[in-house]
Amino acid sequence: MARACSKKKPHLSEVDIRLMFAASDRDADILYATQFFAPDPFIYFQYRGQSHMVMNDLEIDRARLQARVDQVLSLSQIQKQLRQDGVRVFDTSAVLDKLFTQKNIHTVLVPYLFPAGLAWELRRRGYHIQIKPGTFLDEREIKQRNEIKEIERAQQAAEKGLQAAIDLIRETQITSNGQLLHNGVKLTSERVKYRINTVLLSHGYLATHTIVAGGLQGCDPHNEGHGPLPAHEPIILDIFPRSQKSGYWGDITRTIVRGRAADKVKTIYDSVVKAHLQALNQLRPGASGGGIHQSISTYFEQEGFSTGLQHGRMQGFFHGTGHGVGLEIHEPPHIGSRTDSILRHGQVITIEPGLYYSKVGGVRIEDLVLITPKGYRNLTRFPKILEI
Repeated sequence: MARACSKKKPHLSEVDIRLMFAASDRDADILYATQFFAPDPFIYFQYRGQSHMVMNDLEIDRARLQARVDQVLSLSQIQKQLRQDGVRVFDTSAVLDKLFTQKNIHTVLVPYLFPAGLAWELRRRGYHIQIKPGTFLDEREIKQRNEIKEIERAQQAAEKGLQAAIDLIRETQITSNGQLLHNGVKLTSERVKYRINTVLLSHGYLATHTIVAGGLQGCDPHNEGHGPLPAHEPIILDIFPRSQKSGYWGDITRTIVRGRAADKVKTIYDSVVKAHLQALNQLRPGASGGGIHQSISTYFEQEGFSTGLQHGRMQGFFHGTGHGVGLEIHEPPHIGSRTDSILRHGQVITIEPGLYYSKVGGVRIEDLVLITPKGYRNLTRFPKILEI
């Protein structure tokens, strides 16, 4: 029977449980909480210091062996109880209502991206649903020792993929009209991405949307690149693989030129390298992410690299200086113009300044670093070399 719905809105501290309903293959919070990969959504909740998940018969035995929770409940057993109670529709809200009634739960805290339909059904049954903005599990932001090791492994895999890409590009012959030929065939962005992704797969990592953007394609920071790669022009290589075992990500970007870079490209590259070092030198607990980003923007302006709309498109430095990396490729803290993030010991972040101009191309350099008590430790070892 549905409860009468009170109009009083409880404070977040008054909630009875924290509830998630998601597929851990795609949701970082529920993966972090359970350390269990599942392709379909399942129920997870924390109640009085204990963690619980509800699994179907297909997954329950594996969950009991692998999941980091206090109790794994059987979905089919709960549905059996509902059937005995005369309930005809065994949807997720009915299962939760059965659990909540048994535990005298009335108020529930859910993530910002909690399914709207399920929230509506629970409210219809009389429950107070409180929504938490941002990351649901704040503890994810500070990485533990085992997490740092997993991220380091992912970064090492990313570097292997990057090395394979550079080796392939270096093997090309440069034609008189500025083409790159590998064994007599034009080298394409697609072929380099295939080399990167297969190397990563051989080490247990998956890469999606890998960027190999040559020439003017590099003016768009998230242009994945396509077609033949040019000689004597910047090629942006941005690789961000995810561990198939742990779910943690790596992230690295380098910009290279096969052949001779134009003087303008060299100037831009040198400025990006200096900006990158300037940002690194500001990293420490208590530093402002917004302040770091503003200092990089100011540096580029002082060097004569303006940012804004030019010739109908954004040019200059128009993305953030960095972002957190963990079970998501983009997660807090954010180092950009619209952030008040304060850096803390244990965060893992990227530093990735870049400049993009429609008549030159793009240059971006990205390292992955750990914030330490006295500064930072760079988790990236790959060298920064422009011409190959």
